[in-house]
Amino acid sequence: MPVLPRGHLGKQGEVMKKVYLDHIAATPLHPEALEAMRPYLGEAFGNPQSLHSAGREALEAVESAREDVAGLIGAASSEIYFTSSGAEANNFAVKGLALGQQARGKHVVVSAVEHSSVLNSVKALEKQGFSSTLVPVDRFGKIDPAEVEKALTKETVLVSVMTANSEVGTIEPVAAIAAVCRPRGVLFHSDAVAAAGSVPLDVKALGVDSLSLAGDQFYGPKGSAALFVRKGARILPLIDGGIQEGGRRGGTENVAGIVGMGRAARLARVEMEARTAALRPLRDRLFEELPRRIENVVVTGSRTDRLPHHASFCVEFVEGEAMLLSLDMKGVAASSGSACTSKALKASHVLLAMGLDHATAQGSLVFSLIGTTTDEDVDYLLEVFPPIVERLRLMSPLYTQFLKERGS
Repeated sequence: MPVLPRGHLGKQGEVMKKVYLDHIAATPLHPEALEAMRPYLGEAFGNPQSLHSAGREALEAVESAREDVAGLIGAASSEIYFTSSGAEANNFAVKGLALGQQARGKHVVVSAVEHSSVLNSVKALEKQGFSSTLVPVDRFGKIDPAEVEKALTKETVLVSVMTANSEVGTIEPVAAIAAVCRPRGVLFHSDAVAAAGSVPLDVKALGVDSLSLAGDQFYGPKGSAALFVRKGARILPLIDGGIQEGGRRGGTENVAGIVGMGRAARLARVEMEARTAALRPLRDRLFEELPRRIENVVVTGSRTDRLPHHASFCVEFVEGEAMLLSLDMKGVAASSGSACTSKALKASHVLLAMGLDHATAQGSLVFSLIGTTTDEDVDYLLEVFPPIVERLRLMSPLYTQFLKERGS
């Protein structure tokens, strides 16, 4: 398991405890994944498409990693296509599958809480004549399969609903949604970037036609990701070029990144159960303790159908950015939502879709854990966070108004 530094120098040189709780943005690289990558960052530099021995060595490494990634999600290795990121995999799936079926229709269905890479891919399709329907969610961020069924038309060729939401941790009923799509011949893609490697996934049992995953979510390297595409599903390339990835993604393969992702996927299969057992109690402590220590804190997402390492909240009368910066000054790293939108400084579309008002949604916080997170780390967060909230609320006109109305 990767080991993170436990402290750093603060003001006047004193050692400050360092607690990293933003692993939904990226996990540290597993030492075994790094060791597997080393040869392909140095002496084993061959191009997998070359016919000589150096090329064959690189190709064998890529294909071995493909088998390991396929094994993590119960796919065949021939159904795995490597990409540079989860966002690219989502673009590849949404655009490639929809365009591949456009002779049958030009309508797609997505949930209101999808990642921006899915939503923006749909916007790109709309510029090419497609129409779309956004399916609503309940107050926990969960999609009702009946709402997906209601949104389907004779023109629908693709549905895309994520496996789990990175902002609120809710796990979606993917198998039930797939069961709605399959009898109608509608392809179903699921963005599983936040879930793969953290919860068990089997693409055959889920019934999906396509699924995205990224290595940096389960201790693999950044710049490594993959798309599962069920054999027989027609998909057009996103990147035109040569014969790489079965002719579906041109460009020289990122051999070291692919190898690292493959090793991380193999380790995730072995270690997932133990990781989960260690993380759930720590996550649940946050759910129990934070609302008890701080008034007017809203838990976001489902408490039951949830990622095991994910705890998310909205702290009323305080902005998320101010809390994040204050926590960072105390050595605690957290996030306020998706890493792809965390600097946008606007209310999360996910939280708004769940029915939260703009003011409350602005106070969102996400704490995401890994196997090296300790009880002491949680203790430290619970010690330093309440005074931060108290200090920031004293500067909030909304909080002053709230106290007046309450009669405090």
